[in-house]
Amino acid sequence: MTPTLNADLHCHSVISDGTLTPEELAQRAKDKGVDLWALTDHDEVGGQARAMAAAEAVGLDYLTGVEISVSFLEQTVHIVGLGFDASNEPLRQGLQRTRGGRAQRAHEMANGLALVGIKGAFEGALTYAGNRDLISRTHFARFLVETGVCKDTYEVFRKYLTEGKPGYVPHRWATLKEAVSWIRDAGGLAVVAHPARYKFSANEEFALFTEFKGLGGQGVEVVTGSHSAAESVTYADVAREFDLAASRGSDFHCPQESRTELGNLPPLPAQLTPVWALLQDRIQRAPARP
Repeated sequence: MTPTLNADLHCHSVISDGTLTPEELAQRAKDKGVDLWALTDHDEVGGQARAMAAAEAVGLDYLTGVEISVSFLEQTVHIVGLGFDASNEPLRQGLQRTRGGRAQRAHEMANGLALVGIKGAFEGALTYAGNRDLISRTHFARFLVETGVCKDTYEVFRKYLTEGKPGYVPHRWATLKEAVSWIRDAGGLAVVAHPARYKFSANEEFALFTEFKGLGGQGVEVVTGSHSAAESVTYADVAREFDLAASRGSDFHCPQESRTELGNLPPLPAQLTPVWALLQDRIQRAPARP
């Protein structure tokens, strides 16, 4: 497989904070020309069996996926796992522990919003959460848009759900070591997701990639739905510097909200090793069509 393969290895379903089912995503990915797909719900592998079956049904190559929330230097970092055994019990138990603090955090977020006059936010957000164990800021954002508080989810995050705003509540997630170990021990490959989104200094970012590489991390998202062309060039250089494979994913959540459609990404920059080149034996191949 070449770097020009239309691989989309980062998206979300109703199992976490997306709005489409795994089956709908598989069909959409196929319709949009995706060649290799992964569903990467937040801290949850409960949709993997459905995603694998749906990919097979529509004739789409598939890799198992997950996006794990990690605390690193007082920030939340996301680590994508690809090509692992989704039935691995230590991975599933670790993800369950990571999900455990979301409900308390959501109540605290709702209390903060109530103090500025936005009532019923917890109950409202819950109506958008297909999995109540994974209630998140995105569900609160959809509630605030639906009720007319803000015109879109981007405005919600700017005004209410980022650090220093009324509905922001930090959370301690898994450690970087835990996340990478869970993925590797389940036979998968760990990838730093959308690195340009983090607010690290140059030294802090160097520390992140140094520790990640030392723990056995093998990849970095170079082309993503939230990276500019210049940022993709920057993280292509990071991939070369740390000898990491390059990944590609839209981070698609919803047809109305996502900046980038499934499969609608530029190719990886030249002279990088794509993550799928390291995962050939773990790809579920689409059945041959007559």
